[in-house]
Amino acid sequence: MKSIKVIAFDADDTLWDNQPHFNEIITGFVKLLKPYCSEKTAWDAIYRTQVENLPLYGFGARSLTLSMTQEACKLSNYQIDAASIEKILQLGRKLLTMPVELLDSAQEVVKKLKEKYRLILITKGDLVEQERKLRDSGLIKYFHHIEILSDKKVEDYQNLFERLNLKPEEFVMVGNSLKSDIIPILELNAKAIYIPYHSTWEHENVKDYDKNHKNLTQIEKLSDLIKILM
Repeated sequence: MKSIKVIAFDADDTLWDNQPHFNEIITGFVKLLKPYCSEKTAWDAIYRTQVENLPLYGFGARSLTLSMTQEACKLSNYQIDAASIEKILQLGRKLLTMPVELLDSAQEVVKKLKEKYRLILITKGDLVEQERKLRDSGLIKYFHHIEILSDKKVEDYQNLFERLNLKPEEFVMVGNSLKSDIIPILELNAKAIYIPYHSTWEHENVKDYDKNHKNLTQIEKLSDLIKILM
């Protein structure tokens, strides 16, 4: 890590809670659909529809709300009443306004690392939604640059490297998603620090990856970064 000059952080489930809130909202949706289908059918359907809708709606609470509304109509054979649709919209609004809960001394960690490194935040999702969470987190002042992407693929990171004149050998990405934060960075021959989170969206799960990759480090919690990088 001696060559590192830039540290990039993922946001959701790396710096603050996110997926547990989504799980809570989906649980509420599943309960609303009990008159029409089993819980498993509702869970499977909303996951499938979320993934199918990603190219149109992207990631985030608004995307989930649209997907829940769509599936409520289908699973009820279009018999669901307007009051239940209103409850789904309320669930979506609740998700959009949930307080930001920082993880594992997040503020202390980024504040300390800022003394030595250039910090970047790289997150994906809805622009307004992510801006609100970042603002409410109180962390915005610690970052030299903030990038909110519609997705995190190799080409997205490559474009970012070129625009910000980032050198792979001087860069490390910190995140909880192997699919979005870790594997694309390793493909660009940069370093990545993986922090597993207890709740990860199924779409982000990766079972087959090189745990012994020379550029990959895995830690248990965010505060472990201080031991590695300071």
